[in-house]
Amino acid sequence: MNLLDRLLVRSYLKAYIVCLVSLLSLYIVVDLFTNVDDFFTEHHRGLASVLIHIGSYYGYKISQIFDRLSEAIILLAAMFTVAMMQRNNELLPLLSAGVSTHRVVRPVLLSACGMLVIAVANQELVIPRIANYLFYSRDDPNGEKDLEVHHAYEPNGIHITGVTASRAQMVVKKFQCLIPEGVSHDLVHLVAQEAYYSPPGEGKHTGGWLLTGTQPAELEGWNNPAILEVLDSGKYFLHTQEVTFETITRSKTWFVYASTPLIFTELGRADSSRLASMAVLFHMRLTRPVLGLLLVFMGLSVILRDQNRNVFISTALCLLMCAVFFGACFACKHLGDSESLSPALAAWLPVLSFGPLAFVLFDAIHT
Repeated sequence: MNLLDRLLVRSYLKAYIVCLVSLLSLYIVVDLFTNVDDFFTEHHRGLASVLIHIGSYYGYKISQIFDRLSEAIILLAAMFTVAMMQRNNELLPLLSAGVSTHRVVRPVLLSACGMLVIAVANQELVIPRIANYLFYSRDDPNGEKDLEVHHAYEPNGIHITGVTASRAQMVVKKFQCLIPEGVSHDLVHLVAQEAYYSPPGEGKHTGGWLLTGTQPAELEGWNNPAILEVLDSGKYFLHTQEVTFETITRSKTWFVYASTPLIFTELGRADSSRLASMAVLFHMRLTRPVLGLLLVFMGLSVILRDQNRNVFISTALCLLMCAVFFGACFACKHLGDSESLSPALAAWLPVLSFGPLAFVLFDAIHT
């Protein structure tokens, strides 16, 4: 890496930081002033409590905002880096010295690849860890609102459902459990007033549900404590492997914040729902780095194609191309979600459409 390469990498990083801070700040300010009334609830006492809630909410939300804007920020940083080179007449001496345009912008492309890696790391490592906080609404900072409960199955066929749930206490009301005949000697249907979920730990009664106020209160002849442990009259502990509190209370779009390996595992489950949307998202996770790189190639090609064109006109054309690109990707995703296209085709169609165009435009740059 020579001096020119280091200069371009530094310029790209400066432009990236400026675009990152500007777009994130703009997004947060607009969202905050649009929904400021939702932060003033009965849970807060005084301005300090409200400010702490706002800071906590957007502290988690910033990872999601960055995930949505990462490709646009990468393109803008590359575009501004090259545009400033043109405006300051730094590119012409290099071309006169025999350095090709492709060689000049190579550090910018490599820097963009590095930023794409950071975006993927945020998607796979950061967002799944804070997914629970991303589902919190602005007016419910402590997770005290009732949640809708969905049904779910254990690998052994046990069916679990409920009516409402509270995230703060991890309790499900009107909890129902149906144990099939293959697990017990007879079909068992339990209805509990409340069921508290205990995450897996070192204790004896962990990794399952503590059922209270249960009907029937007694189970005659029950001899399988590894599945259902009788603690007292109307009190049981149900051991579960996959049905957790998050499993039966998560939103229908929970997989948007899940890691790619988890989505792949969920697609293999027999009782998985919304298979089309999940399958499209899984394939789009695979194509996302490729699409991000294609976007940078096309953006730089638009700016560098005509060295004599006004830099502001080139920037406007680049932004227009970016809008067309994201519009096509959104349309393909919508067709995949509605099952008009297969999930694989919906995700890979933008790559097949824009891939050849990106390399033709990049190859046509005046060198």
